[in-house]
Amino acid sequence: MDLDREYNARATTPEVEEIIAAYRARTDAAKAVLPWSTHSYGPTEPERLDVYPAGAGAPVLVFIHGGYWRALDSADAGSMAPAFVAADVCVVSVNYTLAPVASLDRIVDECRRALAWVHGNIARFGGDASRIHVAGSSAGGHLAGMLLVGGWQAALGLPEPAVAGATLLSGLFDLRPLLGTHINGWMSLDEASAVRNSPALLPLPSGLPVVLTYGETETSEFKRQTEDFARRLGDAGCEVVVVPPRPRSNHFDIVFDLGEPGNALHEATRRSMGS
Repeated sequence: MDLDREYNARATTPEVEEIIAAYRARTDAAKAVLPWSTHSYGPTEPERLDVYPAGAGAPVLVFIHGGYWRALDSADAGSMAPAFVAADVCVVSVNYTLAPVASLDRIVDECRRALAWVHGNIARFGGDASRIHVAGSSAGGHLAGMLLVGGWQAALGLPEPAVAGATLLSGLFDLRPLLGTHINGWMSLDEASAVRNSPALLPLPSGLPVVLTYGETETSEFKRQTEDFARRLGDAGCEVVVVPPRPRSNHFDIVFDLGEPGNALHEATRRSMGS
């Protein structure tokens, strides 16, 4: 199997640049009509998040953007906010330092500290810290998966698990296949760092609702990553829902499904949040 080809998501989507431009445009449109604010969760400029508030006691959707850990920004990751805020869900879009400036260990740590900030502060924006649902796409799906695993929460003063559920869009959950690919040119992973940052190889919680999906036009490896992780979550005792891919959907545009009421992914996520 040609893993370089299998993990080249852009090659499966000729219109990728138009979709990525739409990430920013739709986020800008959301910010034009919703109250929102940016907050720092750490000492460096990339350690920030955007909060779209809701009514008191609202569930919280914490979304982590993709970009193969080296691209995009929270400014590209608010397209789902209008639909969720309209359903009285507080939305948080997390930013993080990109590779290769940051190692994957650091990126994971930043996302965990962002979650700790949400726990400590989200009540000021109407959110209920006991109802945090983490979501992410592609690399963001991986990072959301790293918030599910156990063993790190106590150091940040968080309960374990620190989230009430998750929605994972075509994430990467076992990073070992990436070691010999072009992606490792900017990630600089070795076997040990790949293993310790692979949610599929780490202790998983039981009892959490987890929604997963991928695009119809994805490669077999991206599909396998989701299907294998869904089985691992189910074996751990999570309540797993795999949403069948929308016809003609791709690795990049499934993010828009999350923010579309009536879409199967949006509705499954809402149900898992009790919203």
